[in-house]
Order: sequence, then C-alpha cells, then structure tokens
Amino acid sequence: MSYPEMLVAPMRQQLESAGFQSLMNTTQVEEALSKKSGTQLLVFNSVCGCAAGTARPGVLESLNGEGKRPSELLTVFAGQEAEAVAKAREFTLPYPPSSPSIALFKNGELVHFIERHNIEGRSAAMIAENLKGAYEEFC
Repeated sequence: MSYPEMLVAPMRQQLESAGFQSLMNTTQVEEALSKKSGTQLLVFNSVCGCAAGTARPGVLESLNGEGKRPSELLTVFAGQEAEAVAKAREFTLPYPPSSPSIALFKNGELVHFIERHNIEGRSAAMIAENLKGAYEEFC
C-alpha cells in the first residue's frame, strides 16, 4: 500500500529540486541503471525519520562544493512506486532491501552502497563525507 502522494510530495521534491530524476516505473529504472558508461547516484528515498534527518540532507550536502560528482542523479521512493523500487533493488544485490539507502554505479556496476543501518545514527555531514569519498574514487 502506497503512502498518500501529498505526504511524500515534499520529500520527493527535496531531491528533484536538486536535479534528481524520479524513476517512476520499471522501464525508467532499467534504462537509467543499465547504462554502461558514466556514474549514477541512486537514492532510495523514504518517509522515515532518518531519511529526512540525515540521508536526504547528507546526499544534498555531498553535491555541494568542489570535487567530482556523479553524472546522473536518480531516485526511487520506497513505499510509493513499488515496482520501480523492486526493479532498482535488483541492481543493488546482494545487499538486502533497505530504505533509505544510497547506491553509486559506475559503468553499469554497483561500486558503493550505504545501507540504512549505515545511515541511522550518523550525521548528514558524515554521510556527505562518505559519498564525497566515493565520488572522488569512482566519478
């Protein structure tokens, strides 16, 4: 069962206003994550408190300033577009489903993944630094 759109719209918009493309169906997920060149940052967005408190702010902070960045910014919303999320999770195997979570792909391969348990209890700044390190290594 999906959350009401009016509840998730501000959370979705927080990433979209920063340039993230929301992947709403399996076709969009397949097209975006099957690319064999470039880097894609995929955020599994969520309504939970750690998404609002640290995951989304950390992701946004990671994109500020100098340094390397992913070539594409993508998001799926857990508890909303169930089929799109399920398809995206196929690309993050062997990691178990968790949301929020953050994945970085390079040339079609998963190269960095931050699971929910690595988000909980960490500050937005810590998540941003983790991601910036991954961008420097893989982007």
